[in-house]
Amino acid sequence: MFNSGLDNLSEQWFEGQTAIVTGGSRGLGLAITTVLQARGASVCIIDSNPEALAAAAAELDPSRTATAVADVREADQIEAAVQVAKDAFTGGVDILVNNAGVVGTNGPTWTLEDDNWGLVLGVNLDGTFRCCRAVAPIMKEAGYGRIVNIASIAGKEGNPNAAHYSTSKAGVIGLTKSLGKELATSGVLVNSVAPAVIATPMLDDMTAEHVAYMKSKIPMDRFAETTEVAHLVAFLSSPLMTFSTGAVFDASGGRATY
Repeated sequence: MFNSGLDNLSEQWFEGQTAIVTGGSRGLGLAITTVLQARGASVCIIDSNPEALAAAAAELDPSRTATAVADVREADQIEAAVQVAKDAFTGGVDILVNNAGVVGTNGPTWTLEDDNWGLVLGVNLDGTFRCCRAVAPIMKEAGYGRIVNIASIAGKEGNPNAAHYSTSKAGVIGLTKSLGKELATSGVLVNSVAPAVIATPMLDDMTAEHVAYMKSKIPMDRFAETTEVAHLVAFLSSPLMTFSTGAVFDASGGRATY
């Protein structure tokens, strides 16, 4: 039986650290926020949905939670959200988890509309870039930081009828590798996680056929639980992670072949 591990988080890896989690108000983002807080972090969650932010904040430790309403596609909103995190806690940013993402509407590549393509690339790839651009100089100046970008197995393999999503996540992997090399001697490590399908409300935006296709590709014959991926993200965000950067860590239930 799957055990979330949330009852065994005694090691306070993040005591005194400030984390930013985009898309942190629900699904995987909220699970990541919960695990980081359980291990001692103060967390600023960024989301474009103020109602979801308020609901998430009500579940978390109020003394170590800040919220900022922002669209990750808008650079000025990201800059303002980062300032919220700095003002609320230590004055710096130790951890950035780029989790905000959308799947768009599925269909063959030649049927994808510009708005659909632009939304998915804008949130998943452009948003990750803008958040990294806002936070990397802060971490570089401090001589320490951990950036974890949520990619996808689709970014490695390319899922049919999801060219926009697959392309955006392949871009996230490429961005992770480039930024990781640029910051390799700075004390700032940049890594990504490539999950297979996670059991979140994002599945509701996909067709039943597409969901079934993705499950059929997973040798463990189930979707990931949010807390399983959150624990991996927490490790990659921790001081225990010291010699990996620009890397992709799979959470695919055996699907990944490279």
